[in-house]
Amino acid sequence: MRHDIVRSDGRIVVRPFVTEDAQSFFAAVRESVESLSYWFPWCYPGYSQTDAESWIRYCLQSWESNAEYPMGIFDAATGNCLGGTGINHLSRAYNFGNLGYWVRESRRANGIASAAARFATDIAFTELKLTRLEIFVLPHNVSSQHVAEKLGATREGIARNRLLFQGRPSDAIAYSLIPSDLFANEGR
Repeated sequence: MRHDIVRSDGRIVVRPFVTEDAQSFFAAVRESVESLSYWFPWCYPGYSQTDAESWIRYCLQSWESNAEYPMGIFDAATGNCLGGTGINHLSRAYNFGNLGYWVRESRRANGIASAAARFATDIAFTELKLTRLEIFVLPHNVSSQHVAEKLGATREGIARNRLLFQGRPSDAIAYSLIPSDLFANEGR
């Protein structure tokens, strides 16, 4: 794994997870389990320390095999996990991936998701050399739409039955980013 892939603005740090992050990641998920479990099937009321440790092992293996690139969002001052971001659902044939992000309950609405997503986008385009990122957002997930728009992502339309939400097919708003978008929107 590349341990040199780190982005920070002095407030947050975005980097690949390491084994020692399991406890802090677990605390972030447990704090947010009620809201996260609504959006993400991996999060459920009984989410355990063992689940967090398994996730961290999966992250390490994913980076090692270049299958996907999960990253943690950390408080620059305390080192506490604030959430996650990353690039997944890669298409090697077309050189693109999907951008995702979430922030723990107590730190939402502070611009952390936008900053972390911008760092993940930078990593995707400069380190991973991808040429396109996609963001798919459920129509009622207004917060995630705001993050995509703040990044300067282009809203491309509605992708029918694009996501499974709570076990059922759901439409999603499709956004995209290409490398020139990141640099055009640096001041946002």
